[in-house]
Amino acid sequence: MKTKQKTLIHWCGLLGVVSFLSYAVAVIFAPSAYPGYDWMSQAVSDLSAANAPSLALWHQLSSLYGVAGIVCVMMVCVAIRGGQSKILQLEIYAFTVMFWVSTIGYAMFPLSESGGTGATFQGTMHIVVTALVVPLSISSFVLVMIGGYAKKRFVSLAVCASVALFLMLVGGIGIGIAPSEYFGVFQRFSNLVSVNGFLAVLGIFLLTGELEDRVHGEV
Repeated sequence: MKTKQKTLIHWCGLLGVVSFLSYAVAVIFAPSAYPGYDWMSQAVSDLSAANAPSLALWHQLSSLYGVAGIVCVMMVCVAIRGGQSKILQLEIYAFTVMFWVSTIGYAMFPLSESGGTGATFQGTMHIVVTALVVPLSISSFVLVMIGGYAKKRFVSLAVCASVALFLMLVGGIGIGIAPSEYFGVFQRFSNLVSVNGFLAVLGIFLLTGELEDRVHGEV
């Protein structure tokens, strides 16, 4: 593989890592402004609920999450346009749609109250957004696994997608069968480690130029 000069598009891959770190910092430190918050049993979304005492700190710490992530995924789409691997392109487009839905949807419809059950319109819409994000995430991971493992086109990214899918499934199954006091632990597998971790991976591959080369069939 020839060494290419990095362009602004490649450097935008760093924003995927910035987005992940911004979200992770918010998840870790926002509870300090929420007396009595139990991260093992409560959802991350409780921290950004309309009545949460941690709401202001959450917005400060996660301020780079959405904008940095959206710029990163859009630059990924620019980098892969016209590529030979249509399945990998479709996966990345699906992941991009998911990230847009997640970022805008959760911003528009945060939980109306911390620990809410979705009985209000806002709470119901929060659940609807989740119902859209989850299948989009799963389908994007499956597609990149198919496209990446096929003919060994992009095995490293396919492995990352496999890990992300595994963690999402572990989180979903854990939420369903584990005692309620561990709800928060398993929920973090899905939103922090799985989805946002994969975004950081995409950003790194964009930065190195490997994503562009693999999708265009240059290696």
